[in-house]
Amino acid sequence: MEPRVTSLEARAALDAADRSRLRVINEIDVPAWYWWGLAVGWIGLGFITDLKHPWLTAAATLVFGAVQAGVAPRVASGRHRTRSLSVRAEIAGRHTGRLVILAVAALGALTVAAALAAGADDAHHPVTIASIFVAVTIVLGGPRLLAAIRRRAQGA
Repeated sequence: MEPRVTSLEARAALDAADRSRLRVINEIDVPAWYWWGLAVGWIGLGFITDLKHPWLTAAATLVFGAVQAGVAPRVASGRHRTRSLSVRAEIAGRHTGRLVILAVAALGALTVAAALAAGADDAHHPVTIASIFVAVTIVLGGPRLLAAIRRRAQGA
């Protein structure tokens, strides 16, 4: 015969499970170094573009893209903030990586638009100016994007 579980014990067990789930959800994030690295790389690419050496710009763009392509699949999913815990895709959300990559693509479009605007205003280094603006957006906005994803996961 199995012992009976009281409603108080059942409630305590459910509360403990819910607290554990929330702790795991709070692990959904992208490492801070990713945002900072992306921002620094963005500024570097903008600076190189302003040097007006097409071959150098092309090479820097390929290197930047290759590094991003190599790093993003692992960290942009939000599942590997630290090495100590890997959040299941069902909890992190299957669209987290796509949202991060779409945000990066949108920031590319924003860079072009801001550089064109700065260039129209006769700025001396329009792409660098635009890149700095976008880099600040990356560092401030990236963590906010993941915070919104965590809030969504908590509601699920």
